[in-house]
This record gives sequence, C-alpha cells and structure tokens, in this order.
Amino acid sequence: MWTIDCRVLLVNPVWFVEMAIPTVDTPPLLHTVDGAVDFKGRPVLRYDSGRWRSASFIIGVEVAERFAYYGISCNLITYLTGPLGQSTATAAENVNAWSGTSQLLPLLGAVVADSFLGRYRTIVLASLIYILGLGLLSVSAMLSSTSTSDYVRTKTTLESSHELQTILFFFSLYLVAIGQGGHKPCVQAFGADQFDGQDPEECKSKSSFFNWWYFGVCGAASVTVLVLSYIQDNLSWSLGFGIPCIVMVVALGIFLLGTRTYRYSVKGHEKSPFLRIGRVFVNAVRNWRTSPLAIAIEEEALGILPHRSSGECRFLNKALLSPHGSNEEGEVCTYSEVEEAKAILRIAPIWVTSLGYAIVFAQISTFFTKQGATMDRTIFPGFEIPAASLQCFVGLSIIILIPIYDRIFVPIARAFTGKPAGITMLQRIGTGMIFSIICMVVAALVEKKRLKTAQEYGQVNMPDATAPMSVWWLVPQYVLSGTADVFTIVGLQEFFYDQVPMEIRSVGLGLYLSILGVGSFLSSFLVSVIDEATGGDGQDSWFADNLNRAHLDYFYWLLAGIDGAALAAFLYFARSYIYNRRTTI
Repeated sequence: MWTIDCRVLLVNPVWFVEMAIPTVDTPPLLHTVDGAVDFKGRPVLRYDSGRWRSASFIIGVEVAERFAYYGISCNLITYLTGPLGQSTATAAENVNAWSGTSQLLPLLGAVVADSFLGRYRTIVLASLIYILGLGLLSVSAMLSSTSTSDYVRTKTTLESSHELQTILFFFSLYLVAIGQGGHKPCVQAFGADQFDGQDPEECKSKSSFFNWWYFGVCGAASVTVLVLSYIQDNLSWSLGFGIPCIVMVVALGIFLLGTRTYRYSVKGHEKSPFLRIGRVFVNAVRNWRTSPLAIAIEEEALGILPHRSSGECRFLNKALLSPHGSNEEGEVCTYSEVEEAKAILRIAPIWVTSLGYAIVFAQISTFFTKQGATMDRTIFPGFEIPAASLQCFVGLSIIILIPIYDRIFVPIARAFTGKPAGITMLQRIGTGMIFSIICMVVAALVEKKRLKTAQEYGQVNMPDATAPMSVWWLVPQYVLSGTADVFTIVGLQEFFYDQVPMEIRSVGLGLYLSILGVGSFLSSFLVSVIDEATGGDGQDSWFADNLNRAHLDYFYWLLAGIDGAALAAFLYFARSYIYNRRTTI
C-alpha cells in the first residue's frame, strides 16, 4: 500500500503522480529497430542511432568520393588528347570505356557486400583501393612532366618512358574504377539503411535522403570542375590528381568516426537471396509443361489472395510446384521467393528503356568539353576558364533545383496525389528523360551555330583557332542536363533501391549504376561505328580532330532520336508497372 505525505502533495502534485504510479520499465525491444544492430551486434536503439546524424557521416564520404571521381573524369579527355597524345575519337572511346567499367563494377561490389563482407566493411576496403589508385595516378602524371622536361634523352628512351607512363596511368585509372565499384552501391544503400522505412517520420526522411544525397554529390562535382580543372590545365596534372587522394584519406577517417552511430542490417540465416531467386527461375523452367489448372489449385491451397502483381510473370508461379518426379525436400519455392523473383523481372524493362538517357548522360564529360575548348573562354583579359569547368553548371543547376523540388514541389504534389514523395518514381524518371531530349536538341542547334561561325570567319581549316563565339552559349545544354538529372538520376536511385528485395538493395543500386555504365559503352560503340562509317581518317568524320570539320551536331540529333524512342518504350512499360506492395516511397 502506498503512503503519501499530504504536505508534499500540496507542494508538488506531479511528484504524487510519479510516486503513486508504479514505474514499469519499457522493454528495450520497443525502442529498437527491426532488422538492425549496432557495431557490436546488439539490438540498436531507435533514438540513439541512425537517422540524419549517421547519414551525415556517410554523405560526407560520398561527397569526397565524388570529388575524387569528377576530379579525374571531368577533364580526362583533355589529358588523353594532351599529355598522352590520343586523337579525339580514341580519347572519347577510352573515356566512355573507363566510365562504363566504373559504372558496371558496382554490380560486382554489391554482390560481394550483400553476400559476404557487408556494406560497412566493403566501403572501408573499397576506399583503401580507391586511395591507392589515386596515389598511383598522381605518380603517373609526374612521369609525364619529368619526361617532357628532359630534352637530353634519346628518342628510344622517351618512347619507353611514355609507354611506361601510359601503362601506369591506365592501371591506376582502372584501380580507381575497382575502388568505386565497391564504394558506390554500398555507400548509398548504407546511408538509406539509417532510416527505418516502417516508421512514418523516418520514411519521409528516407525519401528526402535521396534528394539531399544527390545535392551533396553535385555540390562536390561543382567545386571539383571549377578548382581541379583549373589546377590541371594551368598548374600541374600531378597535383590535380593528388588533391583528390588527400581528400579521400580525410573522408575515410570521418566515415570511421561514425562507426558507433550506424545501424547495420541483420543478415538472416536463410539462403542467399541470389540463390533463392535463381532457384525460382530454375524450378519454373523445369515445370514449364505444368498446366494452368495445377497452378491455380496450388495457389488456392496456399491461400494466395488475388492481386494485380500475381498476374504478372505468372509463369514463375510454376516454381510453387515440385519438379515432376522429384522427391527432394526443399525443392518447392515459397510464395515470397516467387514474388522476389517477379520483382527482379518486372524492373528489367525499366532498366532497358533507361539506356537512351544513359547514352545522352555520357556526352557531358566528352564532346561537350571538346566543344568548349574551341570557343572563346575569356572572362577578362589574360584569364580563360578551362573548358571542363562548364560542367559546374550541371552541379549548380542541381544544387538550386533539388531544394526547390524537395521543399516546394513535393509538398504541393503530395497535397494533390497523397503520395509521400509527391509523384511516383517512374513519373519522375520519365520527366527527366524529356529534359534530356530537349538538352540534345539545344546542343545540336548550338553546335550548328558554332560551325557556321567558324565557316564565316574562315576557320574551317584552323583546328587550333578560337571561334569568335562565347563559351556561354553552351550553358543552356549543361543546365538542361542538370535538370534532367534531378528527375531521372534521383528517380532511378529511389526506384532500384525500393523495388528490389530488401536483402539485395546494394545490388539494386548497382543495377541503377549499370544503366549508366552500359550507356557509356553504347556511346563508345556508336562513336566507333560512326567514326568508321563517316571517314575514319580524322578528316571528314563526325568526330574529326579538327572540330570545325566535324559534325557533332549530327551526332546530337541522332542521340535525341534514340532518347525519344527510348522514352516512348519507357512510357509503355511504366503504364503497366505494378509497384511492390511493400513500397512506402
């Protein structure tokens, strides 16, 4: 029985309430996040982990990684056509090949992370490889400056030194690609893991995370192209490659500081998601002769409720039955496993139809930069901006538009549609594809004017002459490219993270990146074929070394047509796409 001093009650009634009601400790599990643990493997407390505090560390390391990546890619074509002495077409092919490899390797990195190491350890290992590659890249640039400054060397010695520099350069370049392959898919997925999709408030934060993630990435890219392109063009290529290496070392240290605050996904004891999904396809093929009636009976026996998604890819439902003549235990796939396989199959048309956009995306760091190099880049007498620095307008437009999109557009759209993200992910992707088509049309018209200007001033046969046309004419196509990225790139990130099984979300982001990678390879293939078909000798080709005799405008018109056809196919598949029922974005 409780005894209470009335004098205390009169002075402090709150004390009475607290003392009169027995205190019951809330079970710790009520404050934990399902499917997540801390760095010691213990259940993680919701209000003492994850969310924006942890995401900030992760965004920080990604900002540094993008600073390093764009420090190489934004001006790579200039280095290849300059110190390495390659032709415009060959350099463009090499840039696209490296970029494509960089965007495809994340698929391998994602598999390693989701099946073996986990995202955290993969990020640390990939960062170390990244730092090694950047360091060697800086050393290879030193070899270039040393060989070009030593005039007493024989021709044979210089050729041998140039060959050694080229080998070391490309080895370092692809080492960076390997580092990015493990880094890129895991960092973003690990950042999104810091928000619980089952909690209403954290769910909204997760949707905003993708917007602010890209905001930080593009901010880093803008600073990179402004600062590093100037250093590389006017001071030292070795310093221009060395600074990103230092930045990555600092970023890795910052990332490790957040170790105690992160939420780490729990790996269950069930089979690997890759094995589960693969088994569904194998069993469906084994049972390809099974009658629809047998499948319907099995679905009814399992109590599967009718749903639109159940009708899609229905042939996979054959995996619910055991193969004929098989008595092996565990041969039959569960309904959830079949739904996982369907989720992967449903996103395939979206992946394919996004390639048109990816081909356009590849032009920013290649031919856009070469265009700018032929135009008047004078800001004031005695000072010219590097051609690659115009890429900062892509990042600046994204930096300006993402807050507008996240803070103004999304709330307004949410009021009309009732969707947490305002519009669907596929609507966002399609909108960006429209902007990318407009970007190519504008680029083609500007290039046509540049060629006409060069002809009017008699510069057709003067490859090193600067056309009396301001480089600011290129700004609209860079801004349109950034606008397209706000919609399509962020939309693809959300889509491929959200629409794959939870256990392979790193692979989902790897699939998104592979779109850009395959797009780069397709761009390289188009350049190679067109260069051969339209001349191949560097004189009359669309990609002649003398851009005043080339026809980049024809290439841009071709890309606008390819992107338009891809958009039409995308809209066809997007209209019938059924989102996973678990999606909350």
